[in-house]
Amino acid sequence: MPQSPLSPIDAKALKLERLRSLSHLLDNAIGIPGTQMRVGLDPLLGLLPFAGDYLGTIFSVYIVFEAARMGLPKASLTRMVANLLIDTLVGTVPLLGDLFDVGWKANSKNIELLESHLSSPKTTQKADLWFVGLLLGGFLLIAIAITTTTVLIIGLLIKAIRN
Repeated sequence: MPQSPLSPIDAKALKLERLRSLSHLLDNAIGIPGTQMRVGLDPLLGLLPFAGDYLGTIFSVYIVFEAARMGLPKASLTRMVANLLIDTLVGTVPLLGDLFDVGWKANSKNIELLESHLSSPKTTQKADLWFVGLLLGGFLLIAIAITTTTVLIIGLLIKAIRN
């Protein structure tokens, strides 16, 4: 039996649910026994040197990109990227960054921004593709610069300790 295509409202609801699931997986999927705290894959991926942080970042950028496709305005997208920048900046510090990830939960904050926009009756102007590309491209460049700087600093510290 052929399936009928989803209405735009149903498609948006399905996409939102998928993004919620991804955010939950990244930020809150695993309960810590004996506490009310939850962690996700993001801080665990951060334990993998270099590649782990980038893998988590790719998923986080995907959430922002999909939010842009769902019609978020420039201000909301900028706040979402700011959440990711804070996560990336602190996340590059070994171990401290992973502990910060447990509490910051940038993806959950971003899903809240998306849900807030979708539930608002106000009509806002959707961000254009150029803005989204510049915003996410700028974020990725900054993330690479932050990581490179952190690696250089750690290398210098190790060199200084050895001498």
